[in-house]
Amino acid sequence: MRILLLNPEFPESFWSLKNAVKFISRKSMLPPLGLLTVAAMLPEEWEKRLIDLNTTRLRDKDLRWADYVFVTAMMIQRKSVEAILERCRALGVKTVAGGPLFTSLPEEFSDVDHLVLNEGEVTLPEFVADIQAGNARKIYTTQAKADLRQTPVPMWGLVDVRKYALMPTQYSRGCPFNCDFCDVTTLFGHEIRTKDTAQVIAELQSIYDTGWRSNVFFVDDNFIGNKTRLKTEVLPAIENWMRERDFPFCFNTQASINLCDDEELMRAMVRAGFDCVFVGIETPSEAGLSECNKVQNKGRDLVESVAKIQRAGMQVQGGFILGFDSDEPSVFDNLIRFIQESGVVVAMVGLLNAPRGTALYRRMADEQRLIRMTTGDNTDCSINFLPKMGMETLVAGYRKVVQTIYSQPNYCQRILTFLQNYSAPTDRTLKLRYREIHAFVKSIWQFGILRRGRRYYWKLIFWSLHKPHRLVLAVTLFIYGYHFQKFIRTLEGVQAQT
Repeated sequence: MRILLLNPEFPESFWSLKNAVKFISRKSMLPPLGLLTVAAMLPEEWEKRLIDLNTTRLRDKDLRWADYVFVTAMMIQRKSVEAILERCRALGVKTVAGGPLFTSLPEEFSDVDHLVLNEGEVTLPEFVADIQAGNARKIYTTQAKADLRQTPVPMWGLVDVRKYALMPTQYSRGCPFNCDFCDVTTLFGHEIRTKDTAQVIAELQSIYDTGWRSNVFFVDDNFIGNKTRLKTEVLPAIENWMRERDFPFCFNTQASINLCDDEELMRAMVRAGFDCVFVGIETPSEAGLSECNKVQNKGRDLVESVAKIQRAGMQVQGGFILGFDSDEPSVFDNLIRFIQESGVVVAMVGLLNAPRGTALYRRMADEQRLIRMTTGDNTDCSINFLPKMGMETLVAGYRKVVQTIYSQPNYCQRILTFLQNYSAPTDRTLKLRYREIHAFVKSIWQFGILRRGRRYYWKLIFWSLHKPHRLVLAVTLFIYGYHFQKFIRTLEGVQAQT
């Protein structure tokens, strides 16, 4: 059997960082961890190839080679998915599809030959057995949750890691919280399921064996869902592994804001090599937090909560939402003020959307306010229900927020605020590799000489010179800002969608 695994193209978005990865001569942020894991679950004797459309062009001869084309996707990749499926139909190639897009909307992909939905560790083996027996069904679905202790090490040999800015790995699935706009628990449940410590180390070693020596992203939706096991087993094992290899990686992940309440956990993460965490802050409004059931964020000083994580030695990237029913006209200025005061440099501000399966979706359906399916990109000025504030007012306020926080003066001020709070680890030396040095030299030419805003660049450089860790962060964040500013400009001509 010849299997072609395809990762559809991501459109340019806030998180694509397409304008930033060019500085380190990379083509895309992350390789497709799901497809690499699926490949490892297929029979060893099957021939497998993987094409990531974010790094490689798909040719008709690639499709003709395959007995089956496997496609996975998130909602934001839908346009590319539809183009792939159309090409497969035209060439008579059979398709197998799974992942969040197809699991959420199976009825909209009747032209796919086989839908292998929900968690692949459960449904894929049954599909493979039926294919081998010659009686494969149209749809494979289950309510059962996967035992991650059975998840294999991804087949890294199918991709060229040199094309990517980050390598992904996964430790856990599920989230204990119940935010009404989030479909993580719809897909993966509330129970925190984890891999064994030995598996985590084996996967890190497999990445290390590819020659990778840079950033690794734990893609968990809430890495700290099981704090006790992290502190007693997993993080100490990662720290020992990292020290034995002189810290070849830097880790980042996603976690809830209550991370800041556990000093021991934060110290353990930093000792293990974590230097960045994405946190869903959503809104400084208590009314908004109550409305979306973001209980973990309520009743706390959110600026100080962010500062605690920064002082522990981790950058905080933040997710923010506009469009709650309780939002007043003052919400836009309040959000700008919060982001600037907190020093959350990478602030993803998006419009509230209601993915299918969420409590918010059900409420909007009951109130007859749904107007379309979500695009999967909450930073593209789209919203899939009628907001109480009014669409045009909301979109205009959203544009004001992102244009303000990503203006050069405000963005650079946040970098300074963050670096003033940040405490870099003191027990390891800074290692600069060729691509970091190359990016630095390129940044000097692009931002320090050619482009407008040179004074902000040089201000950061000279302010950071006495502390090398801060200098690297300052340059990296300035490069990120270049992408964010270009992306924000693309929103200027986007009309409010009604």
